[in-house]
Amino acid sequence: MTPSNVYHLTISLDESKIEADDDEREKETQRLFNELRKLDDIEDVQRVIDPEPPEGSKAIAGFFIGLLTAEVKPENIANLFRFLGDRLSNKEVSLTLSLGDDVLEVTARSREEFEFAMQQALIWTEQRNATST
Repeated sequence: MTPSNVYHLTISLDESKIEADDDEREKETQRLFNELRKLDDIEDVQRVIDPEPPEGSKAIAGFFIGLLTAEVKPENIANLFRFLGDRLSNKEVSLTLSLGDDVLEVTARSREEFEFAMQQALIWTEQRNATST
């Protein structure tokens, strides 16, 4: 697999919209991380490490709370967005899909917005694929 066949997705749970303390948000982040690791549609998923957490920060065990990265092939993007919509449709989620320096940023707060974000991502990836051939 060449690197251009893998898209990078950053998933950010908006902490200001999640009415929970840091421990609860950490559990939510860890639960999502574990679920994503089991998906066949994901090439890789990682927690984002804060290399120098400031004193009093909201980083737990050196990880940013509510922040994950994943690698996904273009043909699996729709399945991933559906999965995220099923799990996170009641939370505000920022998604950043990138291929090299080319970036698509979307935010979703409901199942309908996840569906719209998925459509945007599919159009965006089709355009990237068309320019790379």
